[in-house]
Amino acid sequence: MANKITSLFDIKYPIIQAGMIWNSGWRLASAASNSGILGLIGAGSMYPNVLREHIQKCKAATDKPFGVNVPMLYPNIEEIMDIIVEEGVKIVFTSAGNPKTWTNWLQERGITVVHVVSSVKFALKAEAAGVDAVVAEGFEAGGHNGRDETTTLTLIPMVKEQLSIPLIAAGGIATGKAMLATMVLGADGVQVGSRFVASEESSAHQAFKQVVVDAKEGDTQLTLKELAPVRLIKNKFYNEVHELYKTGPTVEQLKELLGRARAKRGMFEGDLEDGELEIGQISGLIHDIKPVAEIVKEIVAEFETAKQNVALL
Repeated sequence: MANKITSLFDIKYPIIQAGMIWNSGWRLASAASNSGILGLIGAGSMYPNVLREHIQKCKAATDKPFGVNVPMLYPNIEEIMDIIVEEGVKIVFTSAGNPKTWTNWLQERGITVVHVVSSVKFALKAEAAGVDAVVAEGFEAGGHNGRDETTTLTLIPMVKEQLSIPLIAAGGIATGKAMLATMVLGADGVQVGSRFVASEESSAHQAFKQVVVDAKEGDTQLTLKELAPVRLIKNKFYNEVHELYKTGPTVEQLKELLGRARAKRGMFEGDLEDGELEIGQISGLIHDIKPVAEIVKEIVAEFETAKQNVALL
């Protein structure tokens, strides 16, 4: 399945395991890389010393390429980037910030840089900044998201029309059929998040994994757009946010309700009532918790079967 993405990252399949906060530790990343795809450690939920530990453990667990996803809005970003260089990580996915800030600095140190965007506008800005590839993420995706609510099916061909660098599709992709569909639309590879939350190696709390498996159509909603749009499973916390919106709240009131560490409480500690439960719409198609290797095998097999079936039409 060799193409631009497999060549760029030196991997077997053009699939990236998303670097999700509180879900993507070294166990998930190394298992993903050992399965022939690109594993990512999610630095967004890690203090610098914790990130260093995860990188070192990942290096010990796999001899395959892996990377780190870095949301650039964190205050200790300089220390995080220094650790990535010191530990010899060769692939960095950046998000939630201006790609110009770090792209050249990382590339000068031999690191491949990919930036995550949610619109054509920001895809072009990332290309102008010199990134090696772009992840275009539709609003079906879990976690923090774009304000424009552009679906993956719409976003990918619009980005492809104007982009010349490799394009990775994300948002609502958990199956081989979805992978094929986005590649037909112009993607060179896919990034998969929610499906890997419900894996044995994910660092998510078991209770959260089960909520993902039990989720049905309509159980998630994009909210808190005044702060940073985020797709959540509807629970007690979500309902409190929904009720607050009926009063026409200020940004300060939304921040007060959100508080601190809600994502950790929900996804990592398993507080299913008051925690923030970030997952994509595709959770309605996730029905079991499996080892990463089995998930990858299923996605690839379904992709190949779907491709053959389409060829027969």
